[in-house]
Amino acid sequence: MVNITPVPPAVTAEQISARLERLPLSRWHVKTRVLVGVATFFDGFDQLMIAYALPVLIPFFGLNPGMIAWTIAIGGIGMLLGALAGGWLADRVGRVPVLVGSLVLYAVMSLLMAGTSTLWIFLVLRFVQGFGLGAEVPVAATYIGEITRAHRRGRFVLIYELIFPAGLVASALVAAWVVPAFGWRWLFALGAIPLILVPFMRRVPESPRWLAARGRLEEADQATRRIEAEVAAQKGELPAPATSATQAVRQGRARLSELFQGVYLRRTLMLATAWLTAYFVNYGIAAWLPTIYGRVFHLDVDTALRYSVATSVAGILGCIVIALTIDIVGRRAAITVAMLGSAATLFVLASTGATSASTVLFWSAASAMFIFAVNLALYVYTAELYPTRMRALGVSVGGAFGRLGIIVGPLVVGGLIGRGFSIADVFIVMGAVAVVGALTTVVFAVETRERTLEEISQ
Repeated sequence: MVNITPVPPAVTAEQISARLERLPLSRWHVKTRVLVGVATFFDGFDQLMIAYALPVLIPFFGLNPGMIAWTIAIGGIGMLLGALAGGWLADRVGRVPVLVGSLVLYAVMSLLMAGTSTLWIFLVLRFVQGFGLGAEVPVAATYIGEITRAHRRGRFVLIYELIFPAGLVASALVAAWVVPAFGWRWLFALGAIPLILVPFMRRVPESPRWLAARGRLEEADQATRRIEAEVAAQKGELPAPATSATQAVRQGRARLSELFQGVYLRRTLMLATAWLTAYFVNYGIAAWLPTIYGRVFHLDVDTALRYSVATSVAGILGCIVIALTIDIVGRRAAITVAMLGSAATLFVLASTGATSASTVLFWSAASAMFIFAVNLALYVYTAELYPTRMRALGVSVGGAFGRLGIIVGPLVVGGLIGRGFSIADVFIVMGAVAVVGALTTVVFAVETRERTLEEISQ
């Protein structure tokens, strides 16, 4: 029989936070993180899936450069709106219902996309698919942040956030095999796989921190006891909660306007800039790379996709490095250095003139190593900067600016190429945007390393 430290019957929000903070890392945390991380995996899988399908979709639908850009961007528009709607809804009805509902929406739309031969239907379905994905990903990051204690939170969250770049690599590998062998439809049909996991996700307990912040203390206590029982079954008797060290938890609903008031104004503006610039650079380049390899350097589809795989693999290496170091150097330093590293490699690429596919491959892969790391770090960092009652909304607003970068980046690259600018010019613009993100972070970011969520939110 496993003993669990007794908890007074009159439970407070502060006690719920203290009880979660005393829990050691366990199989329950890992299992839950991986299950919820399915959302993050398919975010990565989907983001580059359209890029890898484009070399085949262009002749199939007869796309011109302008339509290519919009085919890439339409999913980002859906993600932007979905991120805002998902965060707002998750702060009102809970994290788990939004996670399940948005996952179903994404998977069904992906399956329908595989069955259409009409461009406008394809674009509408991609928009709705993006809405579901956009709603899901920031809520998943919020949930994981809320069940994790302060000690080494960055490392724990980011090691399992590696499932995002794993999705990018999987997308590249699968596309490189599926598209030439079976066609683009099978690539999108694979997006329906998450439906298998819906019954398991429905068993995930609601975030106790969210329940407590909404004043639903009895439900928060029950959810916490359920988690404690599973952790104690593996780890043995749990230490007593340090309630005296817990910051006060403000309960109630949040308003969107609160993100732009008091201490949160500076945080929101800084995060908006970081998300926008990082995703602008990442997807402005990555979404066009397979097409650039084909249209500029005249590589065949198989070779272009293999080159893109190499870029994604480099990106996952950068993610591993930042996951292992972010709790050592801190969030501000890690994000700033990675942004500057991406800018530097892009400037070097531009200075070479980007005259060969191999040159573009080498330096774009180096840039991806840095910018993927920024994308990953922003998930854990954004979830730390807001109190529980408005955390999903804050993460969603940050994520919405990232989605805006996904929309604008490919459009800007397409516009530059369409107006006769060279590939080198494109990389100069991307590098300059990365510098803006680095400067904003180093000047305005708040350090959150080894601090509890309640302490940071004050």
